[in-house]
Amino acid sequence: MSQTISSAKRNGGLLSNENRRKITWVLFLLPALIIYLTFMAGPLFDSLRLSLYTGEGYNPTKFVGFQNYIDLFTNPLWREKFFGAVRHTFIFFGIHMIVQNSLGLLFANLLSFDFKGRNFFRTIIFTPATLSVLVTGFLWTLILNPNWGAVNKILIAVGLREWALPWLGRENLALPIISLTSVWQWVGMPTVMFLAGLTGISDELLEAARIDGATEWDIFWRIKFPLLKPVIGIVAILTFVDNFNAFDVIYAMAGAKGEPSYSTDLLATLFYRTGIAGEHPVGIPNMGMGAAIATITFLILMSGVLFWLYMSRRNSEEA
Repeated sequence: MSQTISSAKRNGGLLSNENRRKITWVLFLLPALIIYLTFMAGPLFDSLRLSLYTGEGYNPTKFVGFQNYIDLFTNPLWREKFFGAVRHTFIFFGIHMIVQNSLGLLFANLLSFDFKGRNFFRTIIFTPATLSVLVTGFLWTLILNPNWGAVNKILIAVGLREWALPWLGRENLALPIISLTSVWQWVGMPTVMFLAGLTGISDELLEAARIDGATEWDIFWRIKFPLLKPVIGIVAILTFVDNFNAFDVIYAMAGAKGEPSYSTDLLATLFYRTGIAGEHPVGIPNMGMGAAIATITFLILMSGVLFWLYMSRRNSEEA
């Protein structure tokens, strides 16, 4: 009997310790949860609410339901700019996805080999990512200046005067040039992630492939690339999210209106002009319409992330 009581006391003590541990974890998570709800979830739900209202200023009071969304898709005053911003955002993302991530994979593969000066080149590739986007945009605006910029001066000096163009002044050139400027700054990020993935591949596996007569090209496509697929997926979704939120590089190099003639206008700059700065001739913001644009941007991002999660889970189940 006494043994039973002592055993129950021990079990009770264990249970109390487990409860104490759970309470401790909750207390540790509570500050982060409060910050998340205050600065992330709260503004998100408030943006959804604001998208159902209209009115001038930052506190629209007239409830209109889904009229803001209907106007975005049907009203000629909004439809052209909205679909133009969506198209430009996908182009901006596509250039980063193809050029930036391909270069990052190439650089990472080259830097995975042991050669003299490897650490120096690693530093050089990543250094632009440490600079402010606004500073980078301003510097490249000076470099691309059609009158006295370094790019056109060099082209003229080597006899390619016909290639000396107003790079940021042509509608068909401005967005690709700004996108490549952003690629130049951020290519170090996928390079670091791919390099970390390559470092995790067993040297014995690669050496065995070389002994069997495989070339470096075969090793990359048959061993390295398949093993990097999880990292490639993560880099792709991060690129997707970052570029659909892009604002600062466009603002620095083309202004809030996405000059010339809105050819570099993205969803973020359209939201800024509509909901914050105001695109009315007297600059009156339409917070309800701006919230509708932000909500659609969120839905696009959520769709992309959910699709990636679905494909990742499907691939893992097949494997």
